[in-house]
Amino acid sequence: MRLCLCFIVLLSLLTSCGTASDNASPSPRNQQQNQEMDTLNIRSATDDMTDQSQDLSLKNHLEALAERVSGVERAHCVVIGDTAVVGIDVDGDLPRSRVGTIKYSVAEALRADPQGMRSLVTADMDLSHRLDEIGKHIRQGRPISGFSSELADIVGRIIPQLPKDVKSQQDPASPQSPATNQNIAP
Repeated sequence: MRLCLCFIVLLSLLTSCGTASDNASPSPRNQQQNQEMDTLNIRSATDDMTDQSQDLSLKNHLEALAERVSGVERAHCVVIGDTAVVGIDVDGDLPRSRVGTIKYSVAEALRADPQGMRSLVTADMDLSHRLDEIGKHIRQGRPISGFSSELADIVGRIIPQLPKDVKSQQDPASPQSPATNQNIAP
């Protein structure tokens, strides 16, 4: 009994010491660290703003370079890190060989520019439209959701629809729906 009482007293002393409030004023060292962190956060925010404005000016510059090439009606660009993807719109009635020549000319123009060295060029109308949509999402402040949405659309176009993945919808009025036709070999 005495041992149990000593254990309870010891336990209450240990737990009561842990609840002391720490209302002491912060040390000068902690204040200096907080000021350094605030300065770092401000620098980081201004660096992000500078990066965004640099990306925007690079985007505009690369689009202008691409649009200078004969045959390019419009160009769309998305800058991701140090890489840019440039989509070009050309006349839909042009033969493939001419579209390839225009695409190559745009790539040469970008290669000649120091800021365009790490660029990818596509003349696919759908990809160019998707790049334009990604750019709109970025300007609206939704870069990640916009990118993932457009990437899902791109992948949806690339991946083929396999007949085995299609679930048939049976029409109850139809006597011979594909799902009930036993004459078709699997």
